[in-house]
This record gives sequence, C-alpha cells and structure tokens, in this order.
Amino acid sequence: MSDNRTWRARLIATSAPAAVIWIRVYVGVVFLTEGILKFTRPDTLGAGRFDKAGIPAPGFFAPVDGVFEIVCGALILAGLVTRLAVVPMIVDMVGALLITKLPIVWGDAPLFARESGFGDFLHEARLDFAQLCGSVFLLLVGAGSWSVDARLTATARSAASH
Repeated sequence: MSDNRTWRARLIATSAPAAVIWIRVYVGVVFLTEGILKFTRPDTLGAGRFDKAGIPAPGFFAPVDGVFEIVCGALILAGLVTRLAVVPMIVDMVGALLITKLPIVWGDAPLFARESGFGDFLHEARLDFAQLCGSVFLLLVGAGSWSVDARLTATARSAASH
C-alpha cells in the first residue's frame, strides 16, 4: 500500500469473506434491539435495570447506552465503519460482564438474586460473551466483502489507480 493510506482507509479496509455478514447481522440485530428496548421498557431494561444494578445516574447512562447500541448496531448491520462501531460495544459488553454478571460468581448480583456460582455466571453471561466475541471478531477482520466498508474501499482503490 502507498504511504498516502490514511487512518480512515485503514479503518474501513476489509479483506474478510462475504460470510462475515452472518456475524454482522447477529451482532448488529442484538445491539440494535437491546438499544431500542432500553427506551421501550425503561423500568426493566433501561434506567430501572441500571438503577437495580447500582450504576450511578441511571436516568442518564441507560439512554446514552441505548443510543450507542442503536447507532452502533445499525452501523454494524450496514457494515459501515464497522471497526469503529464495535469499539464502544466491546466496552459495553465488558462493562455488562463486570457490573451485572461477575457478581453472580460470589452471590452478590442484585439483578440475579437467585443465582450464584461460576456455573450461573456462565449461564447468565452467555449472550454478553457472544456479543463480545462477535464484536472483537469484527474489530479484527472488518465488515467483510458484503458491506458498505468494502464498497467504499473498492471505490477508493479505483479512484487511486486512475
């Protein structure tokens, strides 16, 4: 590649196969849906859940998290700036695991009062782990050939060769 390759070009570059679309659809739909649910079910999945988990300023952080999940989920689905879109979602999943799921291990999880121990932690954290792994995968390989990122990369290459 030439020395003129910008950070933006590296951000959207992808040589991953078209099959990556399956990971993008799964990860994107789950984030998009969860973000919407933070607004449509605020008592159980939005500010109420954040409050019960002990997250400070739940009325602020739940909607902010919801907006990030909606925007990033839509970007991941489209395959547009995918690597950038998954970074806040990785932070989101690490936070969810540490704040709401890890306390299950020692039986001190307000959201999961009846669960305790490592087995219950693994059970309750399975979606968070799947989302985290899918997001890290997309960070590493990019959006794949069936994405807006791939089209933008091809357009940039074509313009650079002329």
